[in-house]
Amino acid sequence: MTEQRTAIVTGAGTGIGKSVATALLKAGWNTVFCGRRKSVLDAAVAEAGSTDAKALAVACDISKAGEVDDLFETVAAAFGRVDLLFNNAGMGYKSTPIDEIPVEVWNDIVGV
Repeated sequence: MTEQRTAIVTGAGTGIGKSVATALLKAGWNTVFCGRRKSVLDAAVAEAGSTDAKALAVACDISKAGEVDDLFETVAAAFGRVDLLFNNAGMGYKSTPIDEIPVEVWNDIVGV
C-alpha cells in the first residue's frame, strides 16, 4: 500500500482550481480546497462528492503571510504532509490593454 498523498489547490472554489481539486480528490489524493470564501469552498467540496480520500476546505487569502502560515499548520495537523501545491489563485481585470492598467491594480494582480 502506498502512502496517502496530499495536495493543496489555491483558488479551488471555482473554475480551473475547483476542477483540479475535484480531479485530485477523485484520483485518491487528500485534497485541500483553498480560497478566500469558505462558503464557496464548502460547496465545491460537497459537489466533488464522496471518495476514499479526504477533502478539506480552508479559507485563506494567499496574499497574507499569516494566513498562509495558518493554512500550512492546518494541513500539517490534518494530513501530516504536503506533496503537491497547485498555485492557481489569482485575480483578473477587465479587458484592458496592459499599458492602460493602473499601477495599483497591476501590483494587486501580480502580488497574489
